[in-house]
Amino acid sequence: MEPYQHCVIKSFKHDGSIHRCWEHNWLIPAQLLLPQHAALGFMVTINFETPIVEASGKVWMSEVPAVSFFLPGQWYNVVALLEEGGIRYYCNLASPFARHGALLTYIDYDLDVIRLPDGSRQVVDEDEFELHKAKYDYPGDVQEQVQLGLGELLLKMDENAIPFNDEVIIAYYEAWRTSL
Repeated sequence: MEPYQHCVIKSFKHDGSIHRCWEHNWLIPAQLLLPQHAALGFMVTINFETPIVEASGKVWMSEVPAVSFFLPGQWYNVVALLEEGGIRYYCNLASPFARHGALLTYIDYDLDVIRLPDGSRQVVDEDEFELHKAKYDYPGDVQEQVQLGLGELLLKMDENAIPFNDEVIIAYYEAWRTSL
């Protein structure tokens, strides 16, 4: 069986400048993905205590395990954070991801949606989106895709649709942890 592969995740701003980099992630092999995730072409990564490098050069360490979902063609990605009180989903409105060997990249479009373990959710960083929309001159089609992505993401959350399944998140994490 193909082992978990190391990968780096880099997010950029619309002008191509670096936003953030997650240095140590593990890509789940296709044969270990749930059939529906594999059929949809998901890239699923796991990290824990990975160095995160900000655009400023500041480096900090993630404190909780994370299972991240990159969905082909979608204008968002989903990070499930395995916290003591349950799974918190942190979702980035972003360009569809690209894979270049061991590197996953996307453009971060500022808006985020957080879903807490109790199911409540909040759209955050709307002010940052408005500021960067003007600063980076987001084209109309990008703005439209971000809004469509936001609507789809909120609907998936409401319906507990893929990838919002706590049991699957835990199973992915436990399988990776026991493989170490």
